[in-house]
Amino acid sequence: MTVYNAPIQETWFVLRHVVRIGELAHLPGYEALDEDSVKAILDSVGKFAANVLQPLNHSGDAEGCSRSMNGTVTTPAGFKPAYDQWVEAGWPTLEADPEYGGMGLPKVMATAVAEYVLSANQSFETYTGLTSAAVSAIDAAASQELKDAYLPRMVAGEWTGTMNLTEPHCGTDLGLLKTSAEPAGDGSYRITGNKIFITGGDQDLTANIIHLVLARLTDAPAGTKGISLFLVPKVLADGTPNALGCGAIEHKMGLRGSATCAMNYDGATGWLVGQENRGLAAMFVMMNSARLGVGLQGVAQAEAAFQNAKAYAMERRQGRAGRQPLDAGQAADLLIAHPDVRRMLLEAKAHIEGLRAICLWAATLVDIAANAQNAGAREQADDLLALLTPVIKAFASDKGFETTVNCQQIWGGHGYITENGMDQFVRDARLAMIYEGANGVQAMDLVGRKLPANDGRAFAILNARITAKIADCAADPALADIAAALGQAQADLLEAARWLKANPEDQGAGATAFLHLTGTVVMGYIWLRMAQAATQASGQSGFGADFLSTKVETARFYAQRMLSDTATLRAKVAAGSQSWMAIPIDQI
Repeated sequence: MTVYNAPIQETWFVLRHVVRIGELAHLPGYEALDEDSVKAILDSVGKFAANVLQPLNHSGDAEGCSRSMNGTVTTPAGFKPAYDQWVEAGWPTLEADPEYGGMGLPKVMATAVAEYVLSANQSFETYTGLTSAAVSAIDAAASQELKDAYLPRMVAGEWTGTMNLTEPHCGTDLGLLKTSAEPAGDGSYRITGNKIFITGGDQDLTANIIHLVLARLTDAPAGTKGISLFLVPKVLADGTPNALGCGAIEHKMGLRGSATCAMNYDGATGWLVGQENRGLAAMFVMMNSARLGVGLQGVAQAEAAFQNAKAYAMERRQGRAGRQPLDAGQAADLLIAHPDVRRMLLEAKAHIEGLRAICLWAATLVDIAANAQNAGAREQADDLLALLTPVIKAFASDKGFETTVNCQQIWGGHGYITENGMDQFVRDARLAMIYEGANGVQAMDLVGRKLPANDGRAFAILNARITAKIADCAADPALADIAAALGQAQADLLEAARWLKANPEDQGAGATAFLHLTGTVVMGYIWLRMAQAATQASGQSGFGADFLSTKVETARFYAQRMLSDTATLRAKVAAGSQSWMAIPIDQI
């Protein structure tokens, strides 16, 4: 049986000393984030995650979801009572607008608690997380009439939400979608088509499901410019079932407690969200929120796997660890005494804590971009967020999966036994690299769109912040070596960016390496921020000397052992595509 305890102290350190929520009290919702309130929320959700959700994770994976002959879907045993408790506690309302019954807390708090739910039971969180993203899209683009009709009950958790993009012939290339929308003459539309891979397309947790569906009007232009977005409820306002249903549920490698449905729309009644043929702009509000959430999934699965790997390494004895002396009377050393086991655990720690801080930093950028009074601050935050979103989605899910696999490795053969739970972490973590745009697509988005946007303005802002932080820490003896390592890594990043600009025809060949190079440098930057915060927090209540000194040493570990990867990644970017193109397609 696996274990999980919410890393509340780690979260609070980042919130207080790294992203410094106390300095953002001028933003809506931040004025309520005093230490007692924040810790109360983290503690309450952490306990719910550990005591209610985590015990359902393994059983939910074993049972999965089932579909009846009438198309309704049943979630695993225990999910419905757990969801009812979640709603009763008021957690669905956390970040929603108070106008619709929400608490109005900022994105950074919603992100912090979402990690705990994801670590404890990622399948469960798919229902709640996508609903929050759907609420954001409706709030941003729908008419006031639709907002008033649907948001209060979605915010309260009475209804859930989904996003319907993918079709059997159409994945990332949404310009190919065929689902149609015909005006009904009364302000509504009739939606007809088939969608696949729809998370939460049907379930027994709520009485209604609000589907956000991309479809094409009959006279729409071809391609992505002819896509509109529609709100299509499972149950209409008069209680009549809408003309839609789950045709099948996917039998998946992981996330088996999450109902992934093939949805059939047979002239279903829907309403336009936003403007005609501008559906992607409206849906991108939800998609970008989901992509940040996917990055967080990588962190969360790695955290759960790390906790179990560390616990196992602290109790399992196996072999001799070389220079580390044996405990008196013991025939073998603990696993954690072995250098390679310690390496895997420290790499996991460095990745998880760094990625957590990046996700929370990005959440503050969401809040600043939406609510800062200063237009320049909003623009900078929006620029940085646009640049970082594909990096967070892809880099965090890649590193989350890598970390999870290494944590399984620590268990040795026992890590491959289903009853021990480590294989589920690996299977669940793997999906994050695929959905919401496969990671290769994220890399192409980064180099093809985000990097050159506005003459490279966002990239310049990011590097200016990195340069300033290096200069700020260079004179501190405790941080100078970490700052120097980051400076070298940043030089690799800048050189790779220059090469891509000079060789646009080779962007595709270097895109993934460049994304990982960017992620590695951003991680080094956030670790330097954490190390500096730890030195400045010395002596403050709530954080012991060992905790703070370990932060600095983990930053140093990352700088010495992992930032050096940037040289190799830079070389991969600059290698171009010649060797790839020299091999005939039929010989690949």
